[in-house]
Amino acid sequence: MSAAPVISVIDDDASVRAATGNLVRSLGYTVHVFASAEAFLQSQRLNETACVVTDIRMPVMSGLELQVHLRAQGSRVPFIFITALPDDSVRVRAFEGGASGFLTKPFDESALIGCLDAALARLRETDK
Repeated sequence: MSAAPVISVIDDDASVRAATGNLVRSLGYTVHVFASAEAFLQSQRLNETACVVTDIRMPVMSGLELQVHLRAQGSRVPFIFITALPDDSVRVRAFEGGASGFLTKPFDESALIGCLDAALARLRETDK
């Protein structure tokens, strides 16, 4: 039996981070939560992460900057972005960078579940 995919949740808002982590964990995934992109990059979880769920706007390094950074290193990990301040130009940049989802806070649980399912299915297809 294979291990559950690892989902890394990154958000500087502790309540959103906890709620999102608990939702994803309830779906049977292994979840690691981080308060910043820098904490995620410095963690031991980077290479085992199957999908990143991240806030767009965070101090120091934004979710988009994290995506660009990982893509520049050759990472194909899917990203699902969440934001309280939706912006069409940011949405376009996220999808141009290969985002699997872009959700506005507060988001519907089923929307996140759909994004996760699609992101992990796409990842499995590219790993074949």
